[in-house]
Amino acid sequence: MLSVRRCSRTGCTEPAVATLTYVYADSTAVVGPLATQAEPHSYDLCTQHAHRLTAPRGWEVVRFEGEFAAPQHNSDDLTALAEAVREAGRADRPVEPITATGTGRRGHLRVLPGSAED
Repeated sequence: MLSVRRCSRTGCTEPAVATLTYVYADSTAVVGPLATQAEPHSYDLCTQHAHRLTAPRGWEVVRFEGEFAAPQHNSDDLTALAEAVREAGRADRPVEPITATGTGRRGHLRVLPGSAED
């Protein structure tokens, strides 16, 4: 099941619709559409916080011109992932032998050896 990212602001539980990124070299805060993936140096914001964001004195805020829309999760994404896993797990597909690094490959997925605890 795909999870909905939440606003990064403390105490806010609203869904994120925008991403805030700081460009320190230019003293600029950029608020744009929600990034496809959460990034470590970016902040997800809800509609209210995306529109109300202010920057410190001397900084500029560059904001997306338009309405922020909640991301639409497409069931095709989950279906494509399931198909890829199913295809990689087919018994009739050859598996590359496990190498000195202890891994083998099957298509674009990597097969990792189990631990002694398995």
